[in-house]
Amino acid sequence: MRPSAVLINESQLGTRLNHAIDHDRRGEFALLLALLSCDARDMAQFQLDDVALDPELSLRKKFELPEAQVLINDLTIQDSPIDNSSAFSHGGVRAFQLMQALKPEALVIRGDKSAQMQRVLTNCDLLTRQKFNHSAKSELYHALDTHFVDQLAQQRQMSRTLA
Repeated sequence: MRPSAVLINESQLGTRLNHAIDHDRRGEFALLLALLSCDARDMAQFQLDDVALDPELSLRKKFELPEAQVLINDLTIQDSPIDNSSAFSHGGVRAFQLMQALKPEALVIRGDKSAQMQRVLTNCDLLTRQKFNHSAKSELYHALDTHFVDQLAQQRQMSRTLA
């Protein structure tokens, strides 16, 4: 028995089995079933040339893709973030797109605080932001930051003047 077409892949096996059943060819049907393997690793779609530990890295290497774009850049860790604005000002849109493809900028550049805390701090006044960052060095801050005992003494004086 010689098959009419050469079987190359397992994906062609399904149609060949259907034709063998339709035309009542039991010998071809048995031969095709014998060619099937129970082990999935024998199938062509599971044969990989270089199996890496990280499939993302192997796909990036295969399709020659750049590194993944950083979504959030922390200014407290890195001194200077990637800035492609000079490429835009010197070379235009295409130069910026080329630099963005080679060295992508972060989408959001902020410090070590979460997005919710950043949103809250942008709605606060300067003194509150300085208090939160522990960088308030003004005299106004020191005047407001009094000791608990001093606050009690001030409240007693205020109550005596009101009474």
